[in-house]
Amino acid sequence: TLCGTLDYLPPEMIEGRMHDEKVDLWSLGVLCYEFLVGKPPFETDTHQETYRRISKVEFQYPPYVSEEAKDLVSKLLKHNPNHRLPLKGVLEHPWIVKNSQQPKKKDEPLAGAQ
Repeated sequence: TLCGTLDYLPPEMIEGRMHDEKVDLWSLGVLCYEFLVGKPPFETDTHQETYRRISKVEFQYPPYVSEEAKDLVSKLLKHNPNHRLPLKGVLEHPWIVKNSQQPKKKDEPLAGAQ
């Protein structure tokens, strides 16, 4: 059954296809978009229209979203789960690297972490 927040469901779940852990990459893309824009990318007034937009991966970016941020979100919100950027790719993505403080060494804490 489909439950939870409709906006985070990937196409494969809406379309009743098999799914795996790659659904989490989709959800990460939705979260990134929502953090950047303030609302989910596929949000509409009806469940039916939201389902349609998710299935077609139909959404737009406001003009203030940077090209690098768009690139990351677009690589996560792929209809085909096998084409989604894996977590390692997310951590290495230029927008993430540019906007985060990553430890230089494996055991080094992030700045400000105790």
